[in-house]
Amino acid sequence: MSSTAHLLIGERLLGFEDPGGVFTVMIQLGSIFAVVWLYRRKIVDVIAGLPSKPEARHFALMLVVATVPALVAGGLLASYVTGVLYNTLAVSAVTFIVGGIIMLVVERMQPPPVVRDVDSTSIPRAAGIGVCQAVAIVPGISRSGATIVGGMAMGLDRPTAAEFSFFLAMPTLTAAFAHQFLEARHELTSAHGAQIAVGFVMAFLSSVAVVKPFLGYVRRHGFAPFAWYRILVGAAMLAVLVVR
Repeated sequence: MSSTAHLLIGERLLGFEDPGGVFTVMIQLGSIFAVVWLYRRKIVDVIAGLPSKPEARHFALMLVVATVPALVAGGLLASYVTGVLYNTLAVSAVTFIVGGIIMLVVERMQPPPVVRDVDSTSIPRAAGIGVCQAVAIVPGISRSGATIVGGMAMGLDRPTAAEFSFFLAMPTLTAAFAHQFLEARHELTSAHGAQIAVGFVMAFLSSVAVVKPFLGYVRRHGFAPFAWYRILVGAAMLAVLVVR
C-alpha cells in the first residue's frame, strides 16, 4: 500500500520534520532486519549451499536479476523523485488510485498460476518482477504491491508472489538504505537518537508481527481489500487537494 506515501502523508498531518530523511532511513533498516529474521533459515541454507547446490545458486541469481532494475532506476531518478515527486501529494494520490485499479484487474484476469514455489521462479520471470519493482520508485506505487501484482501477472500464485516480494525486499531495501544513509549521514545526530531508536524498534516489531499473517490472509482472501483501500485513500487525497 506504499509505506513511503503513508509516511509522507503522516508527516504532513502530524507536522513532523525529518531532516535528510533520517527517520525514514532507520525504520527501513528495522524492516530489513525483521524480514531477515523471519526468513533466517532460508537465508542460511542459501548461503551455505552456494558452493555446492544448484538450487541455492539459482535462488541467489534470481534475486540479483530482480534487484538490478530497481538499482538502475534509483541511480538515474532518485534525485528527481525525492526532490520533486515526494513533495507533490497529487502524484501519490493518483498512483494510489491507479495502483488499486491495476490490483483489481490482475486479481480478476490473472492467468492460471504455473509457479507455486519461490524456488521454481524462472530467471526471466524474476527479471520481469524486477522491472515491476523499479516502477515503485514513484511514491504511491507500493514496492511490495508492484512486485506481488507483477508476479501474479507472470504466473506466480498469490502466496508465492507475496513471498517472492519479501525475499526481494532484502537486497532492494538494503541498497536503498545504504544510499539514503550516505545522503543523510550528516543529519544523524544525538538529538534525533530517541526518535530513531523508537522508529527502528517499532518498524522491526510491526514487520515481524505482520508478515506471516499477511501471507495467510492473501492466501485466503486475495488483494481486493487492499486495492479498494488504495482507491478510497487516493480519492480522498485528491478531494482534499482540490478543496484546498
